[in-house]
Amino acid sequence: MSFNIIQEARRCLNCKKPSCQKGCPISTAIPTVIRIFLDGEIDKAGDMLFENNPLSMICSLICNHENQCEGHCVLGKKGAPVHFSNIEHYISDTYFEKIDVSNIKKNGKRVGVIGGGPAGMTIAILLARKGYDITLFESREKIGGVLRYGIPEFRLPKRHIERYKKLLLSLGIKIRPNTAIGITITVDDMFRDGYKAIFIGTGVWRPNTLHIKGESLGNVHFAINYLTNPDVFTLGDSLNIIGAGNSAMDVARTALRHGCKRVTVFARSDHIAASVTEVEYAKFDGVEFVTGVEPVEITDDGTVFVRVEKDEDGNKHRVEGSEKLYPASSTIIAVSQGPKNRIVSTTTGLDITDRGLLVTNTFGETTRDGIFAAGDVVLGARTVVEAVNYSKQVADAMDKYLRGLDG
Repeated sequence: MSFNIIQEARRCLNCKKPSCQKGCPISTAIPTVIRIFLDGEIDKAGDMLFENNPLSMICSLICNHENQCEGHCVLGKKGAPVHFSNIEHYISDTYFEKIDVSNIKKNGKRVGVIGGGPAGMTIAILLARKGYDITLFESREKIGGVLRYGIPEFRLPKRHIERYKKLLLSLGIKIRPNTAIGITITVDDMFRDGYKAIFIGTGVWRPNTLHIKGESLGNVHFAINYLTNPDVFTLGDSLNIIGAGNSAMDVARTALRHGCKRVTVFARSDHIAASVTEVEYAKFDGVEFVTGVEPVEITDDGTVFVRVEKDEDGNKHRVEGSEKLYPASSTIIAVSQGPKNRIVSTTTGLDITDRGLLVTNTFGETTRDGIFAAGDVVLGARTVVEAVNYSKQVADAMDKYLRGLDG
């Protein structure tokens, strides 16, 4: 493997104006990292990746590289781009256990991080390294958020999340699992107990619905619920999936690995929203696709769809009389998610949008002093690397706010 990685790294042209770096949502200095790696300084390259992106090892596996770094590589215009994702993972994976957690001077200020997903993990790591006393509150039994409960094992091995847990603990971060803020403990309780600032990164775990007949039937499920623990679901031999994003691809490929013999993905548009790579993998796994249809009803025997066409003005409309039942044992709805309101409903001073997302300024400051937020609970369902990039800015803002408390 190392030989192949080295050969791939040697293909980098070390462009003076690297398009790959512009295509990266977190602006990874790709040519520089590759050059340092080829100079034999893998630890220095690993440190550079970690400093820029604390979740580098995970992002190297799950980012949409074809639309980001690799999709902007100049070599990809006439041939194959440099596959930086493989290089990044090799470096980050090799370096991870060497991350320096020593020489952290504690400043005595307590910070609460609500949510152990990508945003919360990033904030916890960055602020702990600055000396803050961090407690991370996770509503489930294990940290990781969407990394653990929304991305299948075959895309992101869970052992990597366990490695991050060890890193958090080595940084002195306290983890409280099975603790949902807003039920027994409230944000006001945390401020009472000496937390000087609180970060909310609870993600979006409330499935969006279609508001069509049949959604309450026993053979109907939601994507985020299924991906949380596929083993507890009995789907039968066939499955219809409504929605065609990356989550739908994860559901489809997972269902086939859990015994479904026929899985079909349905999309309203002729364009599949999921990444090209994920769609290709799904097709190779045996997933079927039907486009240009819209669901109108879910039944015990399957899902009824109607054809959708564009008129001369480009507006979509249903084709009357084109209703058709697509038989299936089960139906899974995969049309994104929104935030739960547990914290907002028990905390005064937090404004939300009409979508239920927390209102913040550019620096992640909410409408209540001392409370910050980032990730999907602010932006809606986005990529992990976007959550990390935004959380870096918020961590700096929190540090500035906390230092300002000294007067």
